[in-house]
Amino acid sequence: MGIRILLVDDDASLRRILQFKLNKRGFDATPAANGEEALSLVRTNRYDLIVTDMKMPKVSGIELLAQVKKVQPDVQVIMMTAFATVAQAVEAVKLGAFDYLTKPFEDEQLFTAIEKALKFRTLEEENRDLREQLKRSSGSREMVGISRPFRTLVNLLEKVAPTDATILITGESGTGKELVARAIHRRSGRSAGPFLAINCASIPKDLIESELFGHVKGAFTGAVKDKKGKFELADSGTLLLDEISELPFELQAKLLRVIQERVLEPVGSEQRIEVDVRLLAATNVELQDRVKSGNFREDLFYRLNVIPLKVPSLRERTEDIPLLVKEFLARFSPSTPITIDPSLMRSLNNHAWPGNIRELENLVERMVILRSSDHLTTADLPSDFGRSHPGVPSASVSGESVTFHEAEKRLIQGALEKFAGNKSKAAEYLKIPRHVLIYRMKKYDLFANSQ
Repeated sequence: MGIRILLVDDDASLRRILQFKLNKRGFDATPAANGEEALSLVRTNRYDLIVTDMKMPKVSGIELLAQVKKVQPDVQVIMMTAFATVAQAVEAVKLGAFDYLTKPFEDEQLFTAIEKALKFRTLEEENRDLREQLKRSSGSREMVGISRPFRTLVNLLEKVAPTDATILITGESGTGKELVARAIHRRSGRSAGPFLAINCASIPKDLIESELFGHVKGAFTGAVKDKKGKFELADSGTLLLDEISELPFELQAKLLRVIQERVLEPVGSEQRIEVDVRLLAATNVELQDRVKSGNFREDLFYRLNVIPLKVPSLRERTEDIPLLVKEFLARFSPSTPITIDPSLMRSLNNHAWPGNIRELENLVERMVILRSSDHLTTADLPSDFGRSHPGVPSASVSGESVTFHEAEKRLIQGALEKFAGNKSKAAEYLKIPRHVLIYRMKKYDLFANSQ
């Protein structure tokens, strides 16, 4: 069976023409005369792609898009429209429309959009395979995502995990750096050995040396017996030094020696103990800035930064929010299926997430615990939840009739102007991945004044 496409349009003549052209190209095109018929088909059949008109009676293209993403979240949707308001264009973007075609359009425009949508779907399937490879043992947590930044992270992780190289994991607080470290350990030749993590910021300065390297009885007040440190306990396995930037300066030289020589001396002892440990370090600050300010040794930085691995923020991977929510719902309510209203999902997509995945996880847990029913809505959000990010630049006065492409172009131009052409900042402001912004900029030839 070929690629299955659901074609939705209330214009019978256009629907027949498009179905003929799609079938002629080798696709298996199923027609639907309206949104209601399309929803009925989606609930009972699987489709690789949906091409739908925007303006239809009763169930509009926007409403169909929202419902389709609830039933088949992985299906790509291409919208067809003659004219639409800016508000509708923004709504479609947030709901996950892959692309738009402005009527009338050439045949090749349609087939090019279909080809790109199917290629993106293939990437999603490949990423699901990668996630399967990264699963822990049954019942344990796993990395979840389909976005481009997530796929980039997973692909690099797959390459470096089997080595013994020291890796510096960077990223904002709450992005899942320890989860990444555990995935590295599981994919390494040391997976049968221990994985230990120590937070350098949470241990008093006068105790962290003992925690890392151990001590002998009588080494200091309170040392009533010998104690092995994390390095020795992690022998043949992996040790994660989280918040490495907070390691006291006076201990950095000793850590450097352990990394270089693979031997350590417990506090109060002259005995040298050999250790075989794969070292991972994590930080949410720029270590190079600490080096410049004299708070972090440059030679230690280069020893740790053999392979840098950056974990993207949730703002960079908003496409992953529905998958993460599904994962958290299953974790916090394993015996009772919980559904989530599209309006609530839109609110979650629009949030700035300063706390990243940890914030999202805590929010879902709170909503699950305090819910009044098994269908979560915006009413289940805490009263202090910021339900929308700062507004994107307005492309027109409310209600102005423009094409989807013109609306999208104006939105992107406004963001680029606001940030003097800086693509990364513009993408973050628009709450879309950077690669999606670049694709749209190429489409509208907007590279002249960008960085």
